[in-house]
Amino acid sequence: MRKRRRDHFATIRSEGALFPPDFLLRLAEGDRSLEGLKPEDYHLGRNELLRELASRAWKRLEGAWSSFRSARAGLPAGDPGTSVTRERWLLILFEELGFGRLQARKAVEINGRTYPISHGWEAVPVHLIGCGIGLDERAPGVAGAARMSPHGLIQEFLNRSEASLWGLLSNGFKLRLLRDNSSLTRQSYLEFDLETLMEGGIYADFVLLFQLCHVSRFEGTRPEECWLERWSRAAREEGVRALDDLRRGVERAIAALGRGFLGAPANRALRERLKSGALPRQDFYRQVLRLVYRLIFLSVAEDRGLLLDPKAGPREKERYESWYSLARLREIARARRGSGHLDLFRGLKVVFRALGSPSSHLQIGPFSNPAGAPSVNTLSLGLQPLGSFLWSTGAAPDLEEAEISNAGLLEAVRSLAFTERERALLPIDYKNLGAEELGSVYESLLELHPELNADAGAFDLRSASGHERKTTGSYYTPAGLIQGLIESALDPVLEEAASRPDPERAILTLKVCDPACGSGHFLLAAARRMAKRLAALRTGDAEPSPAAHRAALREIIGHCLYGVDRNEMAVELCKVSLWLEALEPGHPLAWLERRIRCGDSLLGATPSLIAAGIPDGAFEAIEGDDHGAARDWRKRNKKERDEPGSILDLIEAAQAGLQEKLSRDVQALEALGDDTVAALEKKEEAMNTIERSREYRKAKLKADAWCAAFLMKKARGKEAVTQETIGKIERDPELVPKNLRAEIDRLAESYKLFHWHLAFPEVFQVPAPSRSRRTRPRAGKAASTWCWGIRRGSGSSSRKKSGSPAACPRSPRPGTPPSGRRRSPSSRKMIRRFMRLFSKPFAKPRGKATWSGTPAASPFAAAATSTPTPSSPKPCASSSAPAAGWAASSLPGSPPTTPPSISSRTSWKRGRW
Repeated sequence: MRKRRRDHFATIRSEGALFPPDFLLRLAEGDRSLEGLKPEDYHLGRNELLRELASRAWKRLEGAWSSFRSARAGLPAGDPGTSVTRERWLLILFEELGFGRLQARKAVEINGRTYPISHGWEAVPVHLIGCGIGLDERAPGVAGAARMSPHGLIQEFLNRSEASLWGLLSNGFKLRLLRDNSSLTRQSYLEFDLETLMEGGIYADFVLLFQLCHVSRFEGTRPEECWLERWSRAAREEGVRALDDLRRGVERAIAALGRGFLGAPANRALRERLKSGALPRQDFYRQVLRLVYRLIFLSVAEDRGLLLDPKAGPREKERYESWYSLARLREIARARRGSGHLDLFRGLKVVFRALGSPSSHLQIGPFSNPAGAPSVNTLSLGLQPLGSFLWSTGAAPDLEEAEISNAGLLEAVRSLAFTERERALLPIDYKNLGAEELGSVYESLLELHPELNADAGAFDLRSASGHERKTTGSYYTPAGLIQGLIESALDPVLEEAASRPDPERAILTLKVCDPACGSGHFLLAAARRMAKRLAALRTGDAEPSPAAHRAALREIIGHCLYGVDRNEMAVELCKVSLWLEALEPGHPLAWLERRIRCGDSLLGATPSLIAAGIPDGAFEAIEGDDHGAARDWRKRNKKERDEPGSILDLIEAAQAGLQEKLSRDVQALEALGDDTVAALEKKEEAMNTIERSREYRKAKLKADAWCAAFLMKKARGKEAVTQETIGKIERDPELVPKNLRAEIDRLAESYKLFHWHLAFPEVFQVPAPSRSRRTRPRAGKAASTWCWGIRRGSGSSSRKKSGSPAACPRSPRPGTPPSGRRRSPSSRKMIRRFMRLFSKPFAKPRGKATWSGTPAASPFAAAATSTPTPSSPKPCASSSAPAAGWAASSLPGSPPTTPPSISSRTSWKRGRW
């Protein structure tokens, strides 16, 4: 029982990490390193003890609760019971907490809004309502709950008031401690279940309530100096949720699982596949990492109480929690090192399969369950299938039939679930896991690569000087920058949408994109801000209830967010982050497969560039090229591009028609439901049908070929992509030689080419074809003067006087990674900067576009309605960066008339971001 108390407080709920469980544990155990726990800090004499004072209060409150229970039983139906709750119970409770006899207060007005808070003590608002009113529900005609919910009332008051920082709210059954959270995107409070506490006689939890809510905790010359605020700061600075703790835990868990799978005698087939190369080491590492993602997901979902189906009965819930839950494994991992038996992972695989697609047949035999557990089927565990790739058999196919000993699994679970402080295991606070923690995990994993020996069963993670974080330019975006982007780019768009005749629909049609999404920090922050506004519109509360906020958050994440990242691991972690926020009991995971994509958002073609033809600059010789071959190919391409009867007009018309068809198909796909896993599977199949269609594959091949013209090495006897190649693709892709097509596909895969108009056709539109070829920009020198000369390997940039396009990146030599070919890191960055500029004349986003910010910021928010009209352009905000500017504000069909600003050019030249 003692061990359970270390992890769980039966009557205390911490929301938003105001006081994490590890801090509450230190407080309950009287940790001497915490300040503010001396008798004199509670206005006691030197020889008095706080627990004695709490004991006397407990005895009096037991009698008061009994009286209150009897009085409320006699209340007529529909009576809020305000007087009974206050006089028989709450006012006595606050007397024992040192507040004296609380006095009623008049309504307070702030900036024209009235806040009818019932009571107060100095600058601390204390809102006491009747037992017949829920804390998160409005009650028409009841003072303090009529206009908005009681929770929303006091939270909005704290956010708007300059003098008040902390407040208290209670309806007799529950007591909440709240803090001003105007700078946060999540609700944050501490809740005590008074009914369970008093009826169950849980004195230990009452002592903690006494310690936290005693009047001395609110005292101070300024609100920022009270003990509650000082404790809150200490919890943030010293809590177990420190980024390094989780980061190191994830690394140790990956290593433990890798060693466990390689060392298990039953996994001979797995070791043979690794030794033969049939299973690349990096793929094995990714499968192990996905298993860690699953464990993190289960930890968060269970601790937040969001995993089990609300329709499940008590027997099913008890069976899951007692035999199959990850909480059970965490308890075992704390107490035992584990053995060579295999039952724990087999039981865990039962959960994995139950959370996957219901269409996959689940075989559960007598050896598939933990030792001693009853045989079960999917429904009897109380689990609702969640769907998504994360829970599919394809996420970790080589681990589906693999085994791992209890010792190996428990070592991994222990690393994820606990951190060691002064030789004591303290639990990680997964309930309040935020984007910051997952972001730190993402950033650290980019620095690591696996080293394994299948024969010896060895697996470890090492950091190399040329790690993936440097070679891909991947860095975690700090919270301060995210907050600034939200306020400058997203908030104005939300304000405008909220002022529309149908504000809910206007918000749900906004599109927010991050072209370098990483672990999803920016997208999560944007989703929370949008969901809070949407929930506020629906409930009428400026501070909506957690349930209303969660429902709105799932809709926002499922319909409004878009993200791209070059790193596959980042894309998967971003999805996990969004799924954890959008998880709603009884519903599958939000469908993110189409909106969160893997690709290089700076390398790709656009409809206007393809229609203008391949420019001369694609054949400018650089290091490693044959100058004569490059010159010949340039002349041939120019002739094919500019000869009469060019296929360019046909290409332009076909592209515009295809884009309209893709947009209609995707909008029809989005109209499909997403409330069941079966519905999500229909969406997945519809998306696959679109991407397998002949028109889509031809359009993608054209875009890939246009980019390949720059990327291919120019040499005698080697084919190159010219304008004739694009024409052949337009007529019939089968006309392209197989070896040339294979090279185009290889370059597209190596460089992760990403074409925005094909990935998100419902957001970007293609203008109608020009009536005259003379009015359409051509890809010779005139159309390329805006491109800047960036020489590969020089590490500098300058504007070319001749006006010809700049040198372009080439493909890596066979056998080398895409980022290789003996380039310096600075030249690799220059490749990406150049391609960003070269792709500037983009397909126009649907709606009017503006962007603001500094070149230092990479995420951007692109907001537009899904059905714009030419006469009424929809607002579009994008936060920052030339990376966002070209996608959001360029005119269709023509290059910009002026290059980027001198200040931006200087920043790029010096390599600063």
